Amino acid sequence: MDIRVQGPGPTSPFLGARDRFETEHDLSLPVYVQLRDDPDERTWAGHYEDRHVLNISRQAASSAMARELALHEFAHMARYEQEHPSHTQSTDEVLFLALAGKSVERRKLAHCHQIANHMKDIYADDITLSVDSGEKLLAYLESSLAAAVADRPDPISRPAFRRLSPTADPEITAVNAAFALALAERHDLVDDDHRLYDLAHVAAMDAPGVDFEGFNRRFRELARDPNSSDYRQVLVGATREYVAGGGRAAD
Repeated sequence: MDIRVQGPGPTSPFLGARDRFETEHDLSLPVYVQLRDDPDERTWAGHYEDRHVLNISRQAASSAMARELALHEFAHMARYEQEHPSHTQSTDEVLFLALAGKSVERRKLAHCHQIANHMKDIYADDITLSVDSGEKLLAYLESSLAAAVADRPDPISRPAFRRLSPTADPEITAVNAAFALALAERHDLVDDDHRLYDLAHVAAMDAPGVDFEGFNRRFRELARDPNSSDYRQVLVGATREYVAGGGRAAD
């Protein structure tokens, strides 16, 4: 597996991730690591005919999660080379199939893209967690979800119209919580009393129109090796459920 770091910056996280990844997997194409100056630049993988590109900020590359971030992106690259349906299916095609003839808010379309990305991440992390313990990933999921619900008011005294997570969109936060918990459950990373369950419960309460349990089940039970048709059907179903369900008033 060929790793080429572009520009000044740390190299050990990427080499360490490569060594861990190669215990069970490999990539045919070289990986160019593009270190970016913008500290807010998210980590993402690009795929080309002759290479993969791992884009990451220098700040992230120097963080405690650097090796895990690289390992996760290597897993996306592997899924792309495998032509796995989650990484070849066009999200725009799914949106057309699921929402033809419907008028949908722009924010909800963005959320539908997020749902598709969650499914990609599930399949990438099936690889990641086959070579890594998942301890740091679980801590990351917990802290990210905690941040989304951290500013809630006192649940006893709060007015009924106040959200539990006022700084985050409650509907996609609930879906994000369903994803985080599903990933942890899929790989047996949590016990029944783990704090992630409490955080997910808060997020679900904040969005009564979102079928939290349904999304949690959809993510957790994604088939390990789906064909293209089955995967498209699952993603279309999730998209329709989110658009139809999100925003409904509680019974």
